Amino acid sequence: MKNKGKLFFFCGKMGAGKSTTAKLIAAENHAVLISEDEWLAAHFPAQITSFDDYLKYANLIKPFVRKHVQALLNIGTHVVMDFPANTAKQRAWFLSLCGEMGSEHQLMYLDVTDVQCLAQIGQRRLEQPERANFDTEAVFHYVSQFFEVPEAREGLNIVTVAKPL
Repeated sequence: MKNKGKLFFFCGKMGAGKSTTAKLIAAENHAVLISEDEWLAAHFPAQITSFDDYLKYANLIKPFVRKHVQALLNIGTHVVMDFPANTAKQRAWFLSLCGEMGSEHQLMYLDVTDVQCLAQIGQRRLEQPERANFDTEAVFHYVSQFFEVPEAREGLNIVTVAKPL
């Protein structure tokens, strides 16, 4: 059996540093980085103005992303997916994606406090003003209510990354 690529994906509250960590992991593992934000912006420019819009369009691209990622894994390419894996349902999707291919996976769980997340969101608003309407404390608290800490019983290979205060 030919070597399959490894899938890396991320769990952490909004502002935890998933995108930054994804870039580092991709560089360290000579992996292809696939960003949900980039795919959504390219396919649905200026159409995502609410969290419900995000959910709608994120679900629309999943079948295409799945096929693309599986093709990369199948030829032995490591893939880093900068997509949220913040609920058990989202993580099950990633697990099925690589399970169908017989590929290894690693879930990077960024265990970051709310205070740290909000500080990083504030900094991101300054650096990326186009995100200011979505990157707010209100949105943070809204999406955080859906966050679920990953658990070993989900069958995941979890690496916890705790950031010091």
